[in-house]
Amino acid sequence: IMPMINVDLLIKDGKSRTLLTWRDDGYYNAGWHVPGGIIRYKETIDARIRAVAETELGSDVEFQPEPISINELIHPHRRERGHFISLLYKCSLTTAPHESIGYRNGRPLPGQWMWHEGCPENIITVHEIYRKYM
Repeated sequence: IMPMINVDLLIKDGKSRTLLTWRDDGYYNAGWHVPGGIIRYKETIDARIRAVAETELGSDVEFQPEPISINELIHPHRRERGHFISLLYKCSLTTAPHESIGYRNGRPLPGQWMWHEGCPENIITVHEIYRKYM
């Protein structure tokens, strides 16, 4: 009945590559996506950014205090999880992501991460809005 607010973490390395994770959860098409998460009730933005880094990558990040992009995303037919206000934050890793969940080869598994030079063709549809940042 109301939009959800989420944070997305734009994580770059010294080679200007972007860290993405594989998503295949039934809400959107399977593909690479910018790590992110929905802010919980009474949770600060700062806490959600740190929780996303820990949960999705097993690492910690530093981030700019202001989002570099704010987007409204509306899925025309979905009743649940169909309206988001997305805040994109520029982040940098302070600890490396867990190697155990890094993509190696074959078909990626949900939750695996990988550095990308540019925006991959198989990015999830709703994250096409971030193509220009990759």
